[in-house]
Amino acid sequence: MMQIIKGKSTKQTIHQAPKSNDARMVLKPMVVAMTTIFLGVGMNAVHAGERESLEQLRSTTASLVNLLVEEGVLSKSKAEDLLRQATQEAAKAKEKDAITDAANTQNSGVEKALDEKMVRVQYVPEIVKKEIRDDVKKEVMAKLNYKAGERLGVPDWIDRMHWEGDLRVRYQHDGFPLGNSTPAQFNPANGTNVTNTTEDQNRLRLRARLGVKVAVNDWLSAGISMTTGSQNDPLSPNQTLGANSAKYNFGLDRAYLKAEIKPWLNVVGGRFANPWLSTDLVWDPDLAFDGVATSLTPKINDNWSTFITVGAFPLEQTEVNANSGKPDNKAKSKWIYGSQAGIKWTSPNLSTAKVGLALYDFSNVEGMTNPKDTTYFSGTAPAFKTKGNSYYDLNGANSKNLPGTEVYGLTSKYREVNLTGQVDIASFNPVHVILTGDYVRNIGFDAQEIFTRTGQSAPKKEVNGYQVKLAVGMPTTYQANDWQAFAAYKYLEADAVLDSFTDSDFHLGGTNAKGWIVGASYGIDKNSWLTARWFSADEITPRAGIPPLNIDVLMLDMNAKF
Repeated sequence: MMQIIKGKSTKQTIHQAPKSNDARMVLKPMVVAMTTIFLGVGMNAVHAGERESLEQLRSTTASLVNLLVEEGVLSKSKAEDLLRQATQEAAKAKEKDAITDAANTQNSGVEKALDEKMVRVQYVPEIVKKEIRDDVKKEVMAKLNYKAGERLGVPDWIDRMHWEGDLRVRYQHDGFPLGNSTPAQFNPANGTNVTNTTEDQNRLRLRARLGVKVAVNDWLSAGISMTTGSQNDPLSPNQTLGANSAKYNFGLDRAYLKAEIKPWLNVVGGRFANPWLSTDLVWDPDLAFDGVATSLTPKINDNWSTFITVGAFPLEQTEVNANSGKPDNKAKSKWIYGSQAGIKWTSPNLSTAKVGLALYDFSNVEGMTNPKDTTYFSGTAPAFKTKGNSYYDLNGANSKNLPGTEVYGLTSKYREVNLTGQVDIASFNPVHVILTGDYVRNIGFDAQEIFTRTGQSAPKKEVNGYQVKLAVGMPTTYQANDWQAFAAYKYLEADAVLDSFTDSDFHLGGTNAKGWIVGASYGIDKNSWLTARWFSADEITPRAGIPPLNIDVLMLDMNAKF
């Protein structure tokens, strides 16, 4: 047992006490435990912020161990082992702290870099998602086709061909209200050849189209397509179904070359689709344009762009024929010269607004009166017409005593100024609200020029036309459950546009008509959809005092594209 002498220090007491084995055996386990706690466990449990205090504790503990060696409580070898073990554990703890600090620093750097580079998008519109999916799909498919071509040895030009087509089966009801004028009344008064104005009819009709587009090289492409329809009708591709019709006509509808000289400049030539911003007020949707057109689409910035289109299109080529040295055809070739300029705005949510102003100049389409006993200008009569325009008999007095010899030509010249605009609101995407407006005026109508050329008084000046349409729903209905509903009002005076090129469905084609159009489309699956439309049209100005011609048309379509 330790002896404590009153009045002496602890150190002196220890020196004076007998150094018995019992005392050493009691103190040694205590010192070892204390040293282990302070130098071992203590260093493993520390955090970076406590290192300074623990360094002081370690120094104090080391001094205590040395003192115990001096007093003989611990042997020198045991003390060295104890200090060595504690130092090793401290080194391990320090190394672990360094690794932890490095990981924390790296994670902090990564998070900072991610925060700097990451673009956080709160909402991605559905139309943007669809465009991204389509772009990725095109890129992946292009690469797959290329690799497949390498593996199978398929010529590379096959990968540059893109086939497309569509089929439409239609039920059509043509309704003629009671009180319409008869064909015998209507045709002489209008210079037309309409076959039915009084009897309702129901028809099943088919439209089939098949085409291919080819990337000739990086800047030149070509397109060819075939379609059903009459060979003498440039507007309608519909084929009326009937077992007695034998084989249907299937003719060349598109054939063109298109050169993309710059991303904002292209030139197309041949027979191609409508190059104008327009509606069916002026041009039927199925009308093909023969000729050449150039389009410029320079961008002002990310939101604004412009477009300019100019073109020349032959309508009918004629030649001067000679009979015994005397020309018997003085009619000139007919052309359309068109130009349009416009601007387009696109908002960040992909809503758009665009407007275009166009001038279409129809050269040599007006009729010329034949001199007596000649047919010099019979070629000025239109090769194709529907109804509505003002016509007169080119043979004049020659036909009065010879019924059936009438040749009807256009009374007025045609220079059409056309203003077209559209606003597409995508704020409710995928549902869009689309408002379209169209106005046209024939500035070629001149009463004095008509009298001088024809020798007849000019008809009533009716040269204006307009259309307003509202559509709500998806822009297209090519996917399942896509839908769109629409309504429009159209007013088209007799000589506002050429009746041979305007919509062939409203009033069953032609001008001099006004009325409503309502309908809807619904996607039943991918690339297949249903469409229903109702046209109710009335004649604006009946001629020669006969009753007006009113026509109601119902169309139910089943469509598929591929």
